[in-house]
Amino acid sequence: MQDIMPTWVGATAKQIARGVRRGDVSATQVVADHLEHIARADADLAAFRAVRGGEAITEAEKVDEQEDLANLPLAGVPVAVKENTAVAGLPTWNGSAAVRTPVAEADHEVVRRLRGAGAVILGVTRMPELGLWGLTDDETAITRNPWDTGRTPGGSSGGAAAAVAAGLVPIAHGNDGLGSIRIPAACCGLVGLKPGRGVVPCQLGAEDWFGLTEHGMLTTTVADAAVGFQVLAGRPQEKLVPPSRLRVGVSLRSPVRGVAPDAANRDAVAAAGRLLAAAGHDTVPADPVYPTALGLQGIATWFAAAAADVRAAGVAPRHLQRRSRRHVALGEWAQRRGYVREADRAAWRDRSIGFFTDHSVDLLLTPALAGPPPEATAWSSRSWLANMKASIRYAPYAAPWNIAGLPSLVVPVGRRPDGLPVAAQLIGPPGSELLLLGVAGQFEMEAPWARHAPGYPRVGTGSPTIA
Repeated sequence: MQDIMPTWVGATAKQIARGVRRGDVSATQVVADHLEHIARADADLAAFRAVRGGEAITEAEKVDEQEDLANLPLAGVPVAVKENTAVAGLPTWNGSAAVRTPVAEADHEVVRRLRGAGAVILGVTRMPELGLWGLTDDETAITRNPWDTGRTPGGSSGGAAAAVAAGLVPIAHGNDGLGSIRIPAACCGLVGLKPGRGVVPCQLGAEDWFGLTEHGMLTTTVADAAVGFQVLAGRPQEKLVPPSRLRVGVSLRSPVRGVAPDAANRDAVAAAGRLLAAAGHDTVPADPVYPTALGLQGIATWFAAAAADVRAAGVAPRHLQRRSRRHVALGEWAQRRGYVREADRAAWRDRSIGFFTDHSVDLLLTPALAGPPPEATAWSSRSWLANMKASIRYAPYAAPWNIAGLPSLVVPVGRRPDGLPVAAQLIGPPGSELLLLGVAGQFEMEAPWARHAPGYPRVGTGSPTIA
């Protein structure tokens, strides 16, 4: 017999979908519960750019009217979408007053897939201008980390991470061009998977940041991450299988010279290594070689992606935020000088794939971050150099795997001495998304983490117990 709870806020996506499919709760009630929580809690966090209150209730009612819910893996699940991804009936803000595009007539393909799986889109979440920074704020609001509102939730999918960590939604969509899912997932104690190249349709911005950007989900559990990934990838739902004995390379080496992981992030890798051993896997030291040229090529591509997005939008750079204007100017310069080359990215991809065979390893384990999340403040009014230093110094580990186009995942593995969550990153060869999730699931079984930030969600008494 099930326990009747006053709210479904705090439940996982899988619990909600199961409850809706069985008739334990209506999608309309689930959505109403979450809208109430957003109204109460988001004033402190600024996770959402826009909330679709009435529209979301109407869409939930349509889910409830469907005769067959059995094949909807996200039946009635409230979901948030990052504000650079088209949702029909809303502008696409792109984190920018200057680059906002008109009201979308149709959903982006990943939004269409979410709706097709039964999800209800509650709204769109905030990001920094053009998704350029690991810090989420603009002239209208500073998005804050629920674990410590004095800290950023990361970026660029910072609003998505804040929303999930506070229980405003059980899962949220994000996208990742140089770490924009994994960085905020690490900052907020979440699971964040960046799929490999071409696994999920992108169609985002000018050339999708030259092939670096992938869509994914931020979640509180591995099971929810697996469901969300398979929905976005258009795959049939299959259960995760705990992987048998793997050989995992372990590296603390930073891709950025002069930037090293702090003690908490070194300890996180050690903790992840112990969890791997407890699950029956072997770990060996294995350092990727990050050529100096890789960093220069990555930064040049980062610059050029911004310039390409601004050109495509037909916006004069002078209308951008202070921190973005120089970024765009450097992007134009980098392209004129021929520093943005597909051949360079292809060479690093080949080298990265070769790493696994050269070292006879199945996966690579690294820190997720190098330091704690920076302060939550008005970074958009600060200089380009200040934003560059802040973003690179605390989050150097994600970007190489976008350039390589390899799947990578961030998973919580404990707490920092200051109480903030700490995470580790796992990287695999092409096609290893479910393997990465399977290993993360073993971590979760051995050492479960707090699914939400302390004090959240602020309504009800916790997740429903479902028989």
